Amino acid sequence: MGIQSATEYVDFFINLNMGENVSLLSFVNNEKLVLKQKLQYKNLEKKPIQKGIEILEKLVKEINEIGEKAVLEKYQK
Repeated sequence: MGIQSATEYVDFFINLNMGENVSLLSFVNNEKLVLKQKLQYKNLEKKPIQKGIEILEKLVKEINEIGEKAVLEKYQK
């Protein structure tokens, strides 16, 4: 897994350039589902996947607390 921080997830989301159609929260929740599915694969290393899930859960919490716009601004600096 290449993404190691919340900043990298936000950058990845922004660079996907999905416009107004997809919210950061929706993107984060979808990414979390994908990673949870990957945990079921026997031949993949589990620690990086679990770290990714932790980062995504932190982002969800922040979005719920301060809002999506504030989170985007926070991690774009």
